[in-house]
Order: sequence, then C-alpha cells, then structure tokens
Amino acid sequence: MTAEQDAQAALRLGESFVGEGVNAAHINTVAGPRSGPAGVAWATALASPSAGHVPFVAVLAPSLPVKPLTLFVTKSAPAGDEHGTLIWGPAQAGVAAGVADAVAEGVVPRETADTDVIIAAVWVNPGADDADAVYRNNRAATANALRNGVAGLPQLDDVLAVRDRPANPFYTAPA
Repeated sequence: MTAEQDAQAALRLGESFVGEGVNAAHINTVAGPRSGPAGVAWATALASPSAGHVPFVAVLAPSLPVKPLTLFVTKSAPAGDEHGTLIWGPAQAGVAAGVADAVAEGVVPRETADTDVIIAAVWVNPGADDADAVYRNNRAATANALRNGVAGLPQLDDVLAVRDRPANPFYTAPA
C-alpha cells in the first residue's frame, strides 16, 4: 500500500468552529472506510439512539442522502420545537452541503464516496435564531472539519503553544 493509499484508508478525525454567538456551528467529524472503525462506529451509532439523540442520515433533499453517507448526531437534545427545526432543517442541510463541498473540492475523493462513511457530531445552540446563519455556519464548519481531518490538523506544536492559555467561546483561562 502506498503512503497515499494508507492515508485514504486511515480514520480521519476533524473539528471546526465557525461563526459567532448563538448561531455558531461546532462540528466534529469521523471519516473513513465503511470496512474499518468508522464504519463500525457509524452502524453502531445509527442502531443505538438515546433519549433526545437520534442519529439520522443527512440528506441534500428527501431521498437524496449525501455521499459519503453521513450520520448526523446531535450534541444536545432538542430544547423545543424551534430548536428541533433548526437541527433537522438548516443544520442538517448545512452538514450535507458541507460534505458535498468537500467531495467537490477533492478533500474527500470521489472514488471513496461509495466506500467511506462520515459521522458529524453537531452542536446547534438552543438559543439559535437565524436559520440562514445556522445553515451557512454548519456548511462551512463541516467542510472545514473534513479538511482538517485529512490534513491531520491541528499540528501538535500549535496545540502545545496555547496549552497555558486555553480559550473558547464560553471561557478563557486566566493568564
């Protein structure tokens, strides 16, 4: 197996945060061959829903699932009807379009679209209030998470450089 083939067969883990405020998107991705650990995780997650967390296949339109088949997994249970609509509507559409963008860009090779699977763990803030922003941010975050997974990002030196001053949208460690 060549280094390139080995890289394509590997489990690819990605992360991306796009946007600001309540309409931001935080995506984690797991991608790889159906015949490997990604496929096992995909099938297990689909067959093991829990209260408020029902994984489903992301679609670009009814009966048109994105390829590679992508399992949409919510990071939080729907907090109400409006929140559920944002999860099932614009967030799902954004994830599906982001996967299709990654295939169109060659990040995910066309040759693996029928043999790979993707799991997208998706955060939609219960306070989200702009469906179009939720869509745009999830689309960008999904494509970016897949790019990061293929590139093996972040680099370890980048991680170590900020270990003493971690920060995220909800907390910044004291200096």
